Amino acid sequence: MPHDRVPPEPAPRGHRAPTRARRRALPRWLPPALLALAVALALLLGFRRPLADWLWPQTRAQALRAQAAQALAQGRLSAADGSGARELYEAALAMEPDRNEAREGLTRVAQAALARARTAIAAGHFDRAHRDLALAQALAAPQAQTDAVASVLRQREAARAGIAQLLQRAAAARAGQRLDGAEDAALPLYQRVLALEPGRVEALEGREDALADLLQQARQALVRGELAVAAALVAAARGYDPGHGDLPAAEAALARTLEQARQQAEGERRRGRLEQAAAGYRALLAIDANDVAARQGLEQVGVAWAHRAERLAADFRFAAAAAALEQARALAPRDAAVAAAARHVVRARQASARLGSPLPPAERARQVRALLAAAAAAEARGELLTPPGDSAYDKLRAARAIAPEDAAVRRASARLLPAARACFERELRGNRLRRAGACLDAWQMLGGSADVAPARRRLAARWLAVGEERLAAGELQPAASALAAARASDPAVPGLAAFAARLRVASAAAH
Repeated sequence: MPHDRVPPEPAPRGHRAPTRARRRALPRWLPPALLALAVALALLLGFRRPLADWLWPQTRAQALRAQAAQALAQGRLSAADGSGARELYEAALAMEPDRNEAREGLTRVAQAALARARTAIAAGHFDRAHRDLALAQALAAPQAQTDAVASVLRQREAARAGIAQLLQRAAAARAGQRLDGAEDAALPLYQRVLALEPGRVEALEGREDALADLLQQARQALVRGELAVAAALVAAARGYDPGHGDLPAAEAALARTLEQARQQAEGERRRGRLEQAAAGYRALLAIDANDVAARQGLEQVGVAWAHRAERLAADFRFAAAAAALEQARALAPRDAAVAAAARHVVRARQASARLGSPLPPAERARQVRALLAAAAAAEARGELLTPPGDSAYDKLRAARAIAPEDAAVRRASARLLPAARACFERELRGNRLRRAGACLDAWQMLGGSADVAPARRRLAARWLAVGEERLAAGELQPAASALAAARASDPAVPGLAAFAARLRVASAAAH
């Protein structure tokens, strides 16, 4: 007997080895499948309605149409909570846009709304009739039907309101020139009549005549210089009837007067009559708060106040300088010229403090004469701004610090002013921009603040040109210095923001 096969070990007692047939009957995937089936059954039992709605949406749409029909039968045509017939039909239509049942239902809702509006009119419930009519119109009921109901509604409302009495009251108000501004004025009364009967001839003619009277009042207000009153009257007339025949002429007259007022305010500003200029610009802004030109003009008045503060501080008239600076801050709080004026006033106060205690009159007069003589000598030598401390400008500034109100000091300032102006022009032509800026400062200190703004813009533009050259050559630091000088001279010079942006890009790329 061969011994090459080892017999299997006997199985332990009590253990039954699975047969091949049993292993085939119990596949490994059976427990997960049973679990999935249990979960599906639980979901189906717990959420059978939502699943049905998802799998068979027509079931939900049919239910909505049934609910809508029931709401229609109960007279619930529309409801804010969505339970009205209109809302239910619209929901069903959204789910099944290709079916006509919901559209036909909405048509039935519109007809029911029209019928209910007629019933409400007959009962005198006009507010309810208006709501039902609006619902019918929103649901695109035939216009002929809605117009007929609307006409009956207006007639019944007019009969109850007493059109004849309203017309009598409007005529009496017009005769007393009470045209607008109150509910019992002529124009509001005519509007009430026309809302009830749009074609009422007496109301149309009365409104036409009342508007003509109103526009006549506007023209009279323009003659008196009452721009705000005139503008309000013209706006009121436009609101009642933008097609009134007299309105274009009244609007043109108002526009001309406003432009004249703007030019007058500009002239006051140029002449240094700053209070009057500010009042003019404020009057324009009271009529139109979005008037950009008037707002800019008001800011320019603020800049003029800042320049005045500088001149007053240069004369050591600090109380008046502080008052002028307050006006400047109120009108142009973010303007760079106002900040520069504030710094100038501070420096002038510091210079005044360094002079020490007041001198006796005789000594003051002696020092002023000596300083004026030194200033005249330096001017004769052509030393307007240099050398520092000994220039004509420095000597005259010291004399102004001692005796700002002295007549001789003022005459010297006036005499030196043309030289400072000529110095600026000369240095600018020579492209010596820093010296031109120093001459410009002297020009302003000597009393030329009212004329210095254009010169500052020219200097700033020249600094920008220098900056452009340096930037093109790749010299970023000199370009940045030129930008700072331009901004200090005139922060509103055209092209400043664009150049600053290009410089930032170039600087970022360089790093």
